Amino acid sequence: MRVMSWNLWWRFGPWEHRRTAILRVLRELRPDLVGLQEVWVDGEHNLAGWLAAELGMHWDWARYDRPGHWHKRLGDDSCEVGVAVLSRWPVTDRRVLRLPAEGGRDDGRCSLHVRAGADPYPVPFFTTHLNAASHESAVRRAQVTALARFVAGHRDGTPFPPVLTGDYNALPDSDELRLLGGHRTAPAVPGQVLVDAWEYAEPTAPGATWDPANPYVADTFAPPGRIDYIHVGPPGEGGLGHVRSVRRAGDGPVDGVWPSDHAAVLAELADEARP
Repeated sequence: MRVMSWNLWWRFGPWEHRRTAILRVLRELRPDLVGLQEVWVDGEHNLAGWLAAELGMHWDWARYDRPGHWHKRLGDDSCEVGVAVLSRWPVTDRRVLRLPAEGGRDDGRCSLHVRAGADPYPVPFFTTHLNAASHESAVRRAQVTALARFVAGHRDGTPFPPVLTGDYNALPDSDELRLLGGHRTAPAVPGQVLVDAWEYAEPTAPGATWDPANPYVADTFAPPGRIDYIHVGPPGEGGLGHVRSVRRAGDGPVDGVWPSDHAAVLAELADEARP
């Protein structure tokens, strides 16, 4: 099973050309489940819906309920922003969590949960987008705590471990990431551990998903960092859901156009239990 997380940079830059590049990458990689962040909707036109139709996938979407900051950046208040899921299988359940933002800027960010597929191994799948400012670690810790409880409330009823994707806007050694993982400090939910899939990456593989090699990132003068993630619960019986491989994707130009300012993360998970 191929799982992917990707921030699509809303409607910034040459978005029409980028949209085509995003589709090219997804069509080539053929992921089964994709968590998307910064997904735009303009009237009846939804980027996730368009991608799903082109790829023959199912989809769901959840909007940020306070998009004013995004509208100000873009200079256009007609376009909404949110998170989305693309799924190779039908979605049998969905829930939305509005993330807390006390002490930081409140953009109305949220997390989306879907249950994808049917018996015997439906996947409890989540995607999210945490606050971005470097100084907002305390806000992100509160968001991670709420997110961990959200996962705990919707992970049961299937042997497949929960899969969480997202742009966390935090580095791997940050307090918020350690709190989410649960194996370097006390977890936000007692007993719940979510493993960073990148622990299974090749040691020499490039890991920065925010990379100045990308001209959109170079223009910000920010240092490189890995801020996009796939987390997976401990494998089920027979190794169900364990991480077989993980790597960056969408990390180069397509016909001269970079698809996004973020690289994607792509992981392969075991979709069957060993006997």
